[in-house]
Amino acid sequence: MTRIRNYLVASALVASSFSVQAAGKDIVDTAIGAGSFKTLVAAVQAAGLVDTLKGAGPFTVFAPTDEAFAAIPKDQLDALLKDKAKLTAVLTYHVVAGKVMAKDVKAGEVKSVQGDTITVTTDGGVKLDAARVVKTDIEASNGVIHVLDKVIIPN
Repeated sequence: MTRIRNYLVASALVASSFSVQAAGKDIVDTAIGAGSFKTLVAAVQAAGLVDTLKGAGPFTVFAPTDEAFAAIPKDQLDALLKDKAKLTAVLTYHVVAGKVMAKDVKAGEVKSVQGDTITVTTDGGVKLDAARVVKTDIEASNGVIHVLDKVIIPN
């Protein structure tokens, strides 16, 4: 019986150490670990925003999937990835200061880190401009990620 109890305690300690490690990942490492944000991570690296998104935050990141980036014509995406100023503007348009969980989202306008406002609607699901939020509340140590089905572009 003691042996079983020791095994259960050891298993619980190992499990809790994995939870702490997962909870300790910042937004960039969480996005990398998810595996469906390779283009977003490459864009963040190209724009020089890695250190910012690894910073203290908190940040709310509306992260387009690889499929969302693939919907942009290749020549336009290639041009965007080569234009650091425009790329930075597009990426920071996907970020809001503070940690906004799905339960706290309200229809209206929210100011992005880029400076422009994003229109949020909640009829039939949450949308930011023309993009639909397809997954919510992926927590990171310095904020939260909500997944978008499209790339949103500032005005």
